[in-house]
Amino acid sequence: MGGEYVLKDTDFLVSQTDEKGIILFANDDFCKIAGYRIDELIGKPHSIVRHPDMPKAAFKDLWETVKRGEIWSGYVKNSTKNGGYYWVYATVYPNVACNTGRCGFLSCRRKPSAKEIAEAEKLYKPMR
Repeated sequence: MGGEYVLKDTDFLVSQTDEKGIILFANDDFCKIAGYRIDELIGKPHSIVRHPDMPKAAFKDLWETVKRGEIWSGYVKNSTKNGGYYWVYATVYPNVACNTGRCGFLSCRRKPSAKEIAEAEKLYKPMR
């Protein structure tokens, strides 16, 4: 089982999903840190990296926000394929550029500070 993977300052994870959260694209940093090959992620729900420590309320807020066409930002603890985890500061954008009627979402994630992670853990703990 893996432990915590601490992102480097230069790590920048990007993924794109359809409107139901199915992964359409994942960049190299996302694949490397989550421990999946690109072909293991495409077509899978983004929840493949959801960590059980994350409260459902955080994702409820995320989905309600982006479905309104607004940008959501927050701290997320994700799981790796080998059973480890990593923290990110995520910004999720509704895909406003599509004109097909099938709009999805773009998520960009960076390294949070140790202080930010500690604050997120304190906030999330009673919500689980």
